[in-house]
Amino acid sequence: MSRFFSVRNKSGSISFQLDKKALITLVILTLFSLSIFILSLSIGSSFVTPIAVIKQLIGYGSGENDFILHTLRIPRALVAFMVGSALAVSGLILQGIIRNPLASPDIIGITGGASVGAIIFIVYFMGTVSINWLPLAAILGAAIVSIIMYVLSWEKGVTPIRLVLIGIGIAAAMKAIVTMFIVISETAVTTKAYLWMTGSLYGANWQDVYLMLPWILIFIPLTFLFARIVNVKELGDDIATGLGVKVQLHRFFLLFFSVALAGSAVAFAGGISFVGLIAPHIARMLIGRSFGGLIWTSALIGGVIVTIADGVARTAFLPMDIPAGVFTAGIGAPFFIYLLYRNRNM
Repeated sequence: MSRFFSVRNKSGSISFQLDKKALITLVILTLFSLSIFILSLSIGSSFVTPIAVIKQLIGYGSGENDFILHTLRIPRALVAFMVGSALAVSGLILQGIIRNPLASPDIIGITGGASVGAIIFIVYFMGTVSINWLPLAAILGAAIVSIIMYVLSWEKGVTPIRLVLIGIGIAAAMKAIVTMFIVISETAVTTKAYLWMTGSLYGANWQDVYLMLPWILIFIPLTFLFARIVNVKELGDDIATGLGVKVQLHRFFLLFFSVALAGSAVAFAGGISFVGLIAPHIARMLIGRSFGGLIWTSALIGGVIVTIADGVARTAFLPMDIPAGVFTAGIGAPFFIYLLYRNRNM
């Protein structure tokens, strides 16, 4: 029995194959994600039963928990899931175009660039310019750093190894710049900036949901359009060029998608680290290496990781609200060391 089944319209203009294992995994992950989402809405300083949460979500709630759910928990959980999905797909793209299992937006400097853009906005423009411009500042910072990284890596084209090595150096430089801004800033600004750097979803609201949603709805589907190209590029640049792939052009577009996703995530949640590294690896363990299936699987896994981390962060040490980035780093750092050890002979 074939492990694939074909989907094709009558004219044959749309035709593709779906891996049955990947499809079953996606269905299971979707149900698991919904369960985690509902559980995250239930827990907190006031416990709301999952049944009450479901009734509230479908419009049959009693109204008793309207403020807790609709004002405090639902927007925060939605932002957490979208941030995790954006970071996961951003990391997947980088690992695909760089062909390095250690690549992720925080390790090669993209998140660092977004952090610099956001910290400059917080220090110099907060209070005088609308907070709605913070995502643009973060994405602009990530874009500028990515352009610098791309230019420094260029020598008759961009090779993956140069890109990742220069990116690691730039990431260190960005951390130093952020630290400098924190040191020279006022105490109130420093406290806010430091909390944001650690990666916190505290105070997420519906405005954040509406501002974050377009980035997810635009750039994750756009990434899917490049799935076959990334599959070919994993064979190597020479083979991909021989098969007619415009390697440098497609690498530039995919890097732009990664920057947009990572920048938007950093803008709304701060420096949540290691999600872009962990989620794609877990996805490959579940469904293999086909990039098309990995996009959706990584997005779900990344969303679940950040949702769980934020749920633990706001409930484990009540009444304190710990930044979610503390828990993702606690999981991600040992995983990164494991990857370094596993790939030590590469």
